[in-house]
Amino acid sequence: MDDCIFCKIASGAIPSKKVYEDDQLIAFHDIAPQAPVHVLVVPKKHIPGVNELAAEDVALVGHVYLVIQQLVRELNIDESGYRVVVNSGKDGSQSVPHLHFHVLGGRSLAWPPG
Repeated sequence: MDDCIFCKIASGAIPSKKVYEDDQLIAFHDIAPQAPVHVLVVPKKHIPGVNELAAEDVALVGHVYLVIQQLVRELNIDESGYRVVVNSGKDGSQSVPHLHFHVLGGRSLAWPPG
C-alpha cells in the first residue's frame, strides 16, 4: 500500500532500527518506546488489522509468534517477562492501519493496561 508507513519501512523506503527480517516479517524498535524494550513485529503483507485476517493468514500469525519467541530471547526479556500487544481499531488505540505486534519488556508492566 503506497501510503502505509509500515509498508514503506518493510520495503526499505523508510529506515528503521531493525532487529529481524525475513521474507514475511520485519521487526524494529518503536520510535516512541513505552518500555525499555519496545519492538514492533510487522507482517510485510499489508493487512489493515485483526478484523481483516483471513484463513490464509493463519501460518503467518503463527510465524509471528515463533519470531517473537526468538526475539525475546535475543533481547534478554524471555525469563523476566514481556507483553505482546495487538491494538485494533480506534478505541483499541491502533494508530497505524497495518497489523502489527508490540513486544514490550525490560520493566514490570502494570495491569490492567490503559
